[in-house]
Amino acid sequence: MAEVNAHETTRQPFWRHIYVQVLIAILLGILVGQFWPTFGAQLKPLGDGFIKLVRMIIAPVIFLSIVGGIAHLRHLGALGRIVLKAFAYFLTMSTFALILGLIVANLIQPGAGMHIDPATLDPAKTADYVARAHHQSLIGFILAIIPQTLFSALAEGEILQVLFVAILTGIAITLVGDKATPVLTVIESAEAIVFRLVAILMKAAPIGAFGAMAFTVGEYGIGVLASLAGLVATFYLTSLLFVLVVLGAVAWFAGFSIIKLIRYLTPELLLVLGTSSSEAALPSLIEKMERAGCARSVVGLVVPTGYSFNLDGTNIYMTLAALFIAQACGIHLSLGQQLLLLGVAMLSSKGAAGVTGAGFVTLAATLLIVPAVPVAGMALILGVDRFMSECRSLTNFIGNAVATVVVARWEGQLDQPQLARALAGEPPVLPT
Repeated sequence: MAEVNAHETTRQPFWRHIYVQVLIAILLGILVGQFWPTFGAQLKPLGDGFIKLVRMIIAPVIFLSIVGGIAHLRHLGALGRIVLKAFAYFLTMSTFALILGLIVANLIQPGAGMHIDPATLDPAKTADYVARAHHQSLIGFILAIIPQTLFSALAEGEILQVLFVAILTGIAITLVGDKATPVLTVIESAEAIVFRLVAILMKAAPIGAFGAMAFTVGEYGIGVLASLAGLVATFYLTSLLFVLVVLGAVAWFAGFSIIKLIRYLTPELLLVLGTSSSEAALPSLIEKMERAGCARSVVGLVVPTGYSFNLDGTNIYMTLAALFIAQACGIHLSLGQQLLLLGVAMLSSKGAAGVTGAGFVTLAATLLIVPAVPVAGMALILGVDRFMSECRSLTNFIGNAVATVVVARWEGQLDQPQLARALAGEPPVLPT
């Protein structure tokens, strides 16, 4: 018989809730950045430090969650089935996101009328991103998944490498069977310790959000949005349309409300907004999806892989930004060229982590293969990319939450009553 955790039912003053503290920190960061921009720009280490704290714990969280989840499957056929369903979902939603970006860019044409001469653009401004994009080849990406040693993946914290090692370890434990029971017990104990550590680190979230937002506004200024407000507004509206309409329809078919899911994840979304990094909320997402009734095995596989392969916000951004640059430079792209752009973007977006700057790098990788759009044109959007990064991260985060629930439902591994309780804001029912 399950019982309600007494800690969860304890009433707290509103100001002690982490999402309230993060929201206040974001507002204070905006004020500091606006009125004391020099001081605000100097607060960047606060945001960077918090993200480093979270990234420090991400590798063990992913490793322990995946190994424990696979080990509890008992049958490797279930593992293959979950992975296939997850990737089928990722591919479908990525395609929808890319197509939506193309459609909106053609309808609204945010870059039309700017009349930018490509020869006047300074390629030096985007040289670093272009250099990093050259390493984004498909073969290089696949080889990069394999770590140097079994333990270097955990030491270096590369998400895909940790994912690869964790899956192999989980499979090995399953094949060994009962002899691996002591190891599985240690893994479960270590997971409890790691998630307790995550809870401790989250206490610093308001400080990180404050520093990151103060730096953003202090460094770039709110006024920087004026010159490219059309592109930024178009991107935000397109992402909102995708979340409410596309993901909303998916959620409705899966038997839950996208609005209620967003409300359930409000603390994590505010953290993503404040830090411009969906990675900052990854450990909390894993924990909350399990508490919402999704099976541990599904959460452990879908959430980490989604952070590299299910980037809805990044996909919208790439096609929208690429067409904006073409329109701004007066370059007409035929339907065939746009479809080529879509296909290339679908490949180059895979493997981009949910961290600040990844979207810009994958955009560079896409434009390098589609010569019709000048890579130097990325300099036009460099100044506002930070603001669009926040929207990319939010959309990616919500997309991965929806994917987890949907795949869990497809697998018959979703506790619908517990999901309903979680989305209604009621105390979760936890197993004894």
